[in-house]
Amino acid sequence: MTFCNTDLVEAQTLVDAPIREKTVPEWSKNLTIYEVNLRQYSSSGSFKDFESHLPRLKEMGVGILWFMPINPIGEKNRKGSLGSYYSVRDYMAVNPEFGTIDDFKNLVKKCHQYGMYVLIDWVANHCSWDNELLSRHSDWFTQDAAGHIIAPVPDWTDVADLNYDNKEMRRYMINAMKFWLTETDIDGFRCDVAGMCPVDFWNEARPALDSVKDVFMLAEWEDPAFHQKAFDMSYTWEFHHLITDIAKGKKTALSLDTLFFNESKKYRAGDYRMYFTSNHDENSWNGTAYEKFGDGVKTFAVLTFMVPGMPLIYSGQEAGLNKRLQFFDKDTIEWKKDEFYDLYKVLTALKKENKALWNGTYGGTMGKIKTSDDAAVYAFCRKKDGDEVVALFNLSGKPAKVSITESPAEGTFTDVFSGKTVNIKAGDTYKLKAWEYVIAEKRK
Repeated sequence: MTFCNTDLVEAQTLVDAPIREKTVPEWSKNLTIYEVNLRQYSSSGSFKDFESHLPRLKEMGVGILWFMPINPIGEKNRKGSLGSYYSVRDYMAVNPEFGTIDDFKNLVKKCHQYGMYVLIDWVANHCSWDNELLSRHSDWFTQDAAGHIIAPVPDWTDVADLNYDNKEMRRYMINAMKFWLTETDIDGFRCDVAGMCPVDFWNEARPALDSVKDVFMLAEWEDPAFHQKAFDMSYTWEFHHLITDIAKGKKTALSLDTLFFNESKKYRAGDYRMYFTSNHDENSWNGTAYEKFGDGVKTFAVLTFMVPGMPLIYSGQEAGLNKRLQFFDKDTIEWKKDEFYDLYKVLTALKKENKALWNGTYGGTMGKIKTSDDAAVYAFCRKKDGDEVVALFNLSGKPAKVSITESPAEGTFTDVFSGKTVNIKAGDTYKLKAWEYVIAEKRK
């Protein structure tokens, strides 16, 4: 990511940008990612029933489907009635609750036929207590001074911690990941708590996986070191927590300038960052997007599509999901028509078609638009190969009347939602209702 502000350019030139040692798959350049909570997706929670949603997801513009873990779930020390997806009993099998491996292979084929790519969640750091690895290879696990295998975190009582000092275990884990590539033709992995495994393991795994096919790797972590050789995209937890504070009035829009500048010093332009207003962890444990963002729920969703990175949509958000889904028990999503579906449809299309919003080095950098009230209104533009996008967000619960004091983008634009003409130039004044946003574009 690069954050372009005329006040910051000189500082940015001092940032070290080492040569990239891997290549982000070109097909990911303008896509949106969608997290599939299969258990809660339908009454059956099966692969076959999920297939019926593919036409809808394709129409909405989803490009990448990330499936939460599809492996069998441990029974020993299980939490709740169904257990955690992240308590893996067998790394090379499918959870029978979802169907068979052939069902999953057919699902992957259909996703590919719809032009969508498939990632599966990979839980490398720990596994269930009844995974056969414990009885066969106890030395593959972390042990206390008394020789007892331990959990990675005291509260994670349903899983045992794997020991990455063991080279044999590392080879097993990489071969298990390769199994899914060769057997089911998936396109990559979302790696759970990636930073709880050593980065050198992931650096070893990436070329091994790429030897099968060019994969896309998403780290559930926030550390530039993981982008160096292993991962294409990482989480933006800091951004998520910040916008939550802005929505609650604890911070102002000015704090985003600081965040993006700091990120520009840590991450390179080719490092994809994943932006979200919800995901399975946030929804279940910390609150729905509506709880977090209130009347600004759409505003912050739109913001995740405008900043340099890839936006995430969580299962049910397009249907106005407004409940915390149970994590260890059945809690089916209520599918209904909602304004979020049409909102996401416009945003995903804009991202695909306007190069300014593409991911990484394929897209445009952020240019700060300064206003008379930067504490309330966050405004910026992005440009690439003649395509431009201008975004103005009132990130407050009060109406704002602002004038543009300085803008790297000027001229006539088209509002992407209304189709109306929007004029942008220094000196012009704009009235924005509470949480209102204006997204306007130009095409080459």
